[in-house]
Amino acid sequence: MSAQGPKVRILVAKPGLDGHDRGAKVVARALRDAGFEVIYTGLHQTPEMIAAAAVQEDVDAVGLSIMSGAHNTLFPAVIDALKNKGGEGIVVFGGGIIPDDDLARLRSAGVKGLFTPGTPLSDIVDWVRTNVAPATR
Repeated sequence: MSAQGPKVRILVAKPGLDGHDRGAKVVARALRDAGFEVIYTGLHQTPEMIAAAAVQEDVDAVGLSIMSGAHNTLFPAVIDALKNKGGEGIVVFGGGIIPDDDLARLRSAGVKGLFTPGTPLSDIVDWVRTNVAPATR
């Protein structure tokens, strides 16, 4: 716990077979530089692996990055896996190549924040500050 209180803990993950992680690393670094605690799980994570890591690490949010087009399957699968592992209070947000037509569907599935290519990093940081509260640890 810092003098300002507990830090928001965020798990950044790359679900599925997508091998492009530069954007996830850039976002993870921006979040870390903004003062958040960030855990990056690396490539090729299953929804169950992401959920298990999120619960084990006691994170406040999970940020997903998908460039493969599998967002309509993988984002809801991560949310379901979190619920199954006791992480239903964890905020899920994500980004990547997501067509505008899919944004409402993902929001209704429980994804709280969505960011497409070109979103300024400051917008993502500000969104996390506004929408994710640190748990009392």
